Amino acid sequence: MDYDVIAAIGLSIFAGLSTGIGGLILLLFKKINTKILSVALGFSAGVMIYVSFIEILPEAKSFLEKAYGASKGDWVAFFAFFAGIFLIGIIDKLVPEEDNPHEPQSVENLDVCGFGQNSQKLIKTGKMAALVISIHNFPEGLATFVSGMNELSLGIAIAVAVAIHNIPEGISVAIPIYCATGDKKKAFYMSLLSGLAEPVGAILAFLILSPFLNDVVFGIIYALIAGIMVFISFDELLPSAREYGEHHLAIFGLICGMIVMGLGLLLLG
Repeated sequence: MDYDVIAAIGLSIFAGLSTGIGGLILLLFKKINTKILSVALGFSAGVMIYVSFIEILPEAKSFLEKAYGASKGDWVAFFAFFAGIFLIGIIDKLVPEEDNPHEPQSVENLDVCGFGQNSQKLIKTGKMAALVISIHNFPEGLATFVSGMNELSLGIAIAVAVAIHNIPEGISVAIPIYCATGDKKKAFYMSLLSGLAEPVGAILAFLILSPFLNDVVFGIIYALIAGIMVFISFDELLPSAREYGEHHLAIFGLICGMIVMGLGLLLLG
């Protein structure tokens, strides 16, 4: 197989540093348009769900069937898919809900400096959000990198979905830092840095996995990625989309994401 490592790392950098867009939104706007955010999160969920079931999981089964045969390959894909769900679920569970930027925030918390907390607590909140996002971004970096290395069009699709998903995470870091310090530039830089775990995760994945890459490894990683993305969509993106806007806006974004993803794969395929 020929692998496009440079392009894959580039996609991971793009997806990871999109947390900085959240900080940039804070720099440019006094109040965040939650309806647009709701549609965007729904869109990202639609892309992730569609590409997981239509493209990534069948790709995983194809790799594993080559290595193990149809029946055993399907079973390995099945277990790896749910292993991905449990992996990201355990990571999520280890973080206290109040410190977890993946938990849906109330709309009031998106009004800049609408919290009634002291500055030290806000700085701690921002730093905790940055740490949690860094931990969560490792598997997302792996997903973007491995898919982009093996199939560029699929990597682009996943990178775009992850990038949209990272924007509100950047906001989660930037708002408390800004409210504590009054420094929008510092808030922006912190949100940008929080996304660096994604390309770091991608590079580490390449260094660790490159000697072992074969059909089995690719198949298992693809199934894990599908599970991770499905969990993120149902546990993080859709609840947040509904919290920030109306139920119908979230579903509208979801359907649009599926349509755009489907058309993109047809046109790029």
